[in-house]
Amino acid sequence: MKHTFKPGLGQLFVALTLASACALASAALAPPTPAAAQAQAAKKAAADAQAAKDKEALLASMDTLSARWRTSAKAKGLTVNPPTPIAAPVVAVTMAAKESGPAGQPDGKLTAAGAAAPKTSEKQGTAVASRDIKAAPSPAASTVKTVK
Repeated sequence: MKHTFKPGLGQLFVALTLASACALASAALAPPTPAAAQAQAAKKAAADAQAAKDKEALLASMDTLSARWRTSAKAKGLTVNPPTPIAAPVVAVTMAAKESGPAGQPDGKLTAAGAAAPKTSEKQGTAVASRDIKAAPSPAASTVKTVK
């Protein structure tokens, strides 16, 4: 027997009641006390330190595993290439997370050069049409000869 779920008025009422209770509960939260904020900051610092430790341990175990595999592969007669060195992240990659506004706009404000740049648009006719635009419209269907 195939059963299809059809929500009724009771389920809708329960869902709306739960949603409103959640909204009221989140709206009633008071800001954390200075002691709670300090405890939260300490907890975050401890978690960050543990994450850094775990990352170092993972990298060390991966290096150990890689070295062990390379030596066993050489012993088996396999061709082993030297490991590819991984450089530190490029500044452009890491700086994007630290910027406060879009690239080229300090503090998210348009610079004088950006404001002075001409505004062009194909749609408004203030820019040259792209090369992929048709030069002329297609002929009407009534004027095209077809072979039957």
